[in-house]
Formats: sequence, structure tokens, C-alpha cells
Amino acid sequence: MVTQKKIPQRMCIGCQQMRDKRDLVRIVRTPEGEFLIDLTGKKSGRGAYICHNVDCFTKAVKERRFEKSFKSAMDSKIYEELKTGIFQVNE
Repeated sequence: MVTQKKIPQRMCIGCQQMRDKRDLVRIVRTPEGEFLIDLTGKKSGRGAYICHNVDCFTKAVKERRFEKSFKSAMDSKIYEELKTGIFQVNE
């Protein structure tokens, strides 16, 4: 009997849908309070996940879901990195 490895699921903070962990971008607040984009999914700290959809990112920012997830204000440079690097949003 061959068992398949279970794929971890995480919820996108934008659309609130469960997706495979590897299909999401992880933003982490380290124990030192620094915010980072964690592409490996292995850095220690409190994590929040968002899918690669610009609409999810826009909704999460508008409804302050990052702040709610981390229970603190998020560094604005992470928003800029996400906006330009991951989602290629040009305003």
C-alpha cells in the first residue's frame, strides 16, 4: 500500500481560501520584530500567507489583514516589496 504525502494547506489572508502551502507567499514577523518575505516557508516567526493574486493583495491591504494577522503594524517597505516584486503592481 502506497500512501501519498499530505500537502500542507494554508489560508490566504486576501481571499480566505485554503490552498497548498507551496502555492502561497509567506510573510513572516521574526521574533526580533522584523518583517520579511519568506519564499522558503521555513523562517522562524509568525507567518501570514497570501496567494499570487493581485486582487487578494489589494483586498488584504485595504482591509488591514496583515496587521490583524500579526497583531501589529507591518513595515511599509514589505508592502512595497510585495507590490513591486511579487505582484508587479504599478500605481
